[in-house]
Amino acid sequence: MGTQPYEADRTWPFVVAAYAFVATMVGTTLPTPLYDLYQRWLGFSPFMATVIFAVYALGVIAALLLFGHLSDAIGRRPVMLAALVLSAASALCFLDADGLPELFAGRTLSGLSAGLVTGTATVTVIELAPPRLRDSAALVATVANLGGLGLGSLLAGTLAQWAPAPLRLVFVVDLILVAVAAAGVLGLPETVRCTGRSPLRPERLRVPREMRSTFVAAAMAGFAGFATLGLFTSVTPTFLLDVEGERDLAVAGGVVFSVFAASLGGQLLAQRLGIRRALPSGCAVLVAGMAAIAGSLAAASLPLLVLGAVVAGTGQGLSFYAAVRAVTEHSPAARRAEVTSALFVLMYLAISIPVIGVGALSVVVGVRTAGLVFTGCVALLATLTLLRLPRHGDLGAGSAAPKGR
Repeated sequence: MGTQPYEADRTWPFVVAAYAFVATMVGTTLPTPLYDLYQRWLGFSPFMATVIFAVYALGVIAALLLFGHLSDAIGRRPVMLAALVLSAASALCFLDADGLPELFAGRTLSGLSAGLVTGTATVTVIELAPPRLRDSAALVATVANLGGLGLGSLLAGTLAQWAPAPLRLVFVVDLILVAVAAAGVLGLPETVRCTGRSPLRPERLRVPREMRSTFVAAAMAGFAGFATLGLFTSVTPTFLLDVEGERDLAVAGGVVFSVFAASLGGQLLAQRLGIRRALPSGCAVLVAGMAAIAGSLAAASLPLLVLGAVVAGTGQGLSFYAAVRAVTEHSPAARRAEVTSALFVLMYLAISIPVIGVGALSVVVGVRTAGLVFTGCVALLATLTLLRLPRHGDLGAGSAAPKGR
């Protein structure tokens, strides 16, 4: 196996790969503003809404563990096509939904799609970048990823609020976007020479002893940030309706979009700050975001919730960038993919497990109190990470570099 250098100075394969990445990620957040409509139609509780959301994260984790190296063995294009097929199947499940089984199936397929495409599309965008765009290719891949996640909620909320058939039209639009992406991917040049090696081998999740303190600090920061993303992409409509009294689905989609847009901004800022300053800054900003969100829940203030979303999203972006960079830079070269996969698995667990806890707690004490408990826990975790950092410099930079770097 090996990658084939792509030297043609053509922009269209690069643009198609980025668009396919966006189209796949759009489908993963389409249901977010619609959960309240599904709750009223099917009569399930906010807790069940968080469970439906969490199934998505479990699908992502399964795909990361089982198929993380699949595109290295069979090529980028087949894996991207498979991700688009799974995305289309997810949309069809929601189109045909008349109960919880279809919703669970749709979210599982969506998670598998995201798990397949995230790594594959990132490297495909980078590999297909023409020479004049290579320096910005990684940034384009990040924008495609987070932009697609944010646009999915914004698109669904806007169409559900202002267009007919709120639980159907958005998935028809999604199928059209996916079909266009699939047609484009079929024409992409392949950048991988395939081998006969078995592509199905579960990823290991072991972390080298010499970098465990670095990994723990990075994982703590990443866990807090991804838990925040999970909260906004699962229970935002419930918070807006039950606490803020806001029924506009476009507003719900816009709030979720603001979190992902702010996360992207935080990552761009982190590139300027560097790991040493970005990680503590991210933790501190995340604590401030949690304070704003808690204030919005206590005062039933929509503007304060939006402010909290932007501040927390920025903190998440700062800490996420720093955590990934620290782990990749301090991992032994031969085990870098293994350690990075372990970090991402923990982050996707952070998306699912805490929000299920919020859903369960909301049944007992109400949505407002559950949200306040959640913000307190995330703020505490970010604060503990912040206090831990002085002992480790820029996440372990002061320790000896692992062998094999």
